[in-house]
Amino acid sequence: MDALVLLGSLAVFIAIGVPVAYSLGLAALVGALWIELPLEAVMIQLASGVNKFSLLAIPFFVLAGAIMAEGGMSRRLVAFAGVLVGFIRGGLSLVNILASTFFGAISGSSVADTASVGSVLIPEMERKGYPRAFATAVTVSGSVQAILIPPSHNAVIYSLAAGGTVSIASLFMAGVVPGLLLGLTLAIMCLFIAKKRNYPKGDPIPLRQALKIVGEAMWGLLTIVIILGGILSGVFTATESAAIAVVYAFFVTMFIYRDYKWSELPKLMHRTVKTVTIVMILIGFAAAFGYLMTLMQIPTKVTAAFTTVSDNRYVILALINVMLLALGTLMDMAPLILILTPILLPVVTALGIDPVHFGMIMMVNLGIGLITPPVGTVLFVGSAVAKLPIGVVTKATMPFFVALFTVLLLVTYIPGLSLWLPRALGL
Repeated sequence: MDALVLLGSLAVFIAIGVPVAYSLGLAALVGALWIELPLEAVMIQLASGVNKFSLLAIPFFVLAGAIMAEGGMSRRLVAFAGVLVGFIRGGLSLVNILASTFFGAISGSSVADTASVGSVLIPEMERKGYPRAFATAVTVSGSVQAILIPPSHNAVIYSLAAGGTVSIASLFMAGVVPGLLLGLTLAIMCLFIAKKRNYPKGDPIPLRQALKIVGEAMWGLLTIVIILGGILSGVFTATESAAIAVVYAFFVTMFIYRDYKWSELPKLMHRTVKTVTIVMILIGFAAAFGYLMTLMQIPTKVTAAFTTVSDNRYVILALINVMLLALGTLMDMAPLILILTPILLPVVTALGIDPVHFGMIMMVNLGIGLITPPVGTVLFVGSAVAKLPIGVVTKATMPFFVALFTVLLLVTYIPGLSLWLPRALGL
C-alpha cells in the first residue's frame, strides 16, 4: 500500500499537469505523511541530493556547450565534417551525422546538438536539394549520439542516481564505442536512402580552403582532447574537466574566433543558469523521492517481481527495454534516470549485469524516447528549428528507428561494446 500511495500520487500529479520536478517533491511529501515520517527528513534528503561535488560538472558542461554553440564553433565543426565526407552522394546527410558526433563530444547535450547543428545544416541541406523533413530527421537522430559520447550530462545524472557507486569516468569511456557505433549505423542508413532517392553529391572543397577549415576546426576539436585526455591521464577529474572546458571554450570563442559579442555574455549566462536551476531542482526532489522509495522497499519488491517472471537475464533485459521505451515516450530523460535507476539497478545487479553496462542500455533506450512523440524533447526542438509540424518530422524519422533499435539490441546483448574500453583503461 505504501508503494501505491507514493507512485500513485506521482502519477496523479503528472497527469494533472504539475511539472515533473514538483510532482516528485509533492509525491515525496505525500509518501512521508502516509508513513508518518518527519518532513524534516525529506528536506534533509532534498538538500543532500544537490550537495555533491560531482554535480558541478553539469552547470560547467552546460555553459561550455552554450559558449561553443553560440560562439561559432558548431559552424566550424560542420564545415570540417564537410571536408571529410561532403563530396559523397548524400554527403550532406553524412556531414550532419559527423558534425553531431563532433559537437556531441563537446556539448554532451542532444538538445544543444540539434539546435546548433540543425540551425546550420537543415537550411543548407534543403538548399542543396534534400527534403526539409529528411534533413530534420537526420539531425534529430544524429543528436542521440550526444547522450552516449562523453561528456554526457546524463551519464553524470546516472552516476548520481546510482548512489555514486558508478564512476563518471567509467560511464564516459563506456559510451565511446556505442556512440560511434550509432553514428556509423545512421551513416549507413543515410547512404542507403541517398542512393535509393538519388540525393545529390557535394562538391569537393579546394585544398587551400580545406586547410583553412581544418585549421579553424582544430581549436574546437582540441576541446575533446583536453577533456578526455585530462581525465584518462589523471591530471583532473571528470568534474574538474568541465570547468576547464568552460575556460577553454571562453578563450577560443572570445579571443581566437571572436565571432561573439561581449555584450551577449550576460544573456548567455542567464539562459545557462535557468537551465541548470531546473536540473538541480529536479535532482533535489528526485533524491527525496528516492529516499522514500528505499524506506518503502520498492526496489526490493520490483526485483522480486521481475525474478518471478524469469531468472533469465536476457528475458529480463528485454522486458526492461520495452518498459524504458514506453516510459521514454511519456517523460523526459533526466527524471526517468533519477526515478528508475534506484528501482532497476538492484534488479540487474542481482542478475550479474554490470552497472556501467546497464547505464548504457538505459541511455540508448531513453535517447530513443527523446525523438519519439508525444514528449520527445529533441523532436520538438528539431521541429521548431525546421519550422515543420511534429507529425511530418516523426514520419521522416521512421527509417532511422531501424538503426536506433539495431544499436539498442547490440548494446543490450553484447556487454563488451560498453565495457571493453573502460576495462582496457583500467577504470
